[in-house]
Amino acid sequence: MVGAVEKYLLDKIRMEKAIHITLIDPEEVTPPQASAIAEKAKASGTSAIMVGGSTFISTRHLDSVVKTIKRAVELPVILFPNNVASISRYADAIWFMSLLNSADPYFIIGAQVLGAPLVRKYHLEPIPMGYIIVGEGGTAGIIGKAFPIPYDKPELAAAHALAGQYLGMRFIYLEAGSGAKKPVPQEMIRAVKCCIDVPLIVGGGIKSKVQALTAVSAGADIIVTGNVVENGQVEDRVSEIVEGIRHGKTQT
Repeated sequence: MVGAVEKYLLDKIRMEKAIHITLIDPEEVTPPQASAIAEKAKASGTSAIMVGGSTFISTRHLDSVVKTIKRAVELPVILFPNNVASISRYADAIWFMSLLNSADPYFIIGAQVLGAPLVRKYHLEPIPMGYIIVGEGGTAGIIGKAFPIPYDKPELAAAHALAGQYLGMRFIYLEAGSGAKKPVPQEMIRAVKCCIDVPLIVGGGIKSKVQALTAVSAGADIIVTGNVVENGQVEDRVSEIVEGIRHGKTQT
């Protein structure tokens, strides 16, 4: 069943063709900093806030960050968990994600089995997502014991994405890794988008208007940026990315 947050995202994509989501890493910010980032990101055109990171953080701090963001902005707050400890009862939804190219069954299904009862207990909206680490992979690739898909193998990314869709996942995420030197290439985005019928999320390494435009024109439905908002220039950087997304939509 499609919940309220998922419907909101689908409706936004349908109306705007592509959208931006701001990722806030709770380990990198205090609650007041998180709320300030969320407020500026909303003013700059972001459509939702994701909270999560690749390394570990206390649940108490995560709860504080989520609650502060919720008080600051009227946007959906979606958890982007790296493990069971990254689940907060105060969020609106959670990407219920499987790392499709992990070598460790824990990140494919084990953590999900452990986390499912908490998601139900907290009345969080689960949004099924296939998570695919590509290129450098970054910290997420190391923590998730992934075999990152090389950028010159777009057909492998497409096969993983299609398998995720056939398994019932309603979003696919191509992740280059936080702070990646190169974003997911246009050829890989296009190859994946041609194979799937569900929304495609692209993140990692997107730092400019041109890079956002390139990703959207290749078929990305959602652009996620995190590092660009951690240097105190939130409004300028998010506005630039959102402008690139809007220009990219005219080329699709």
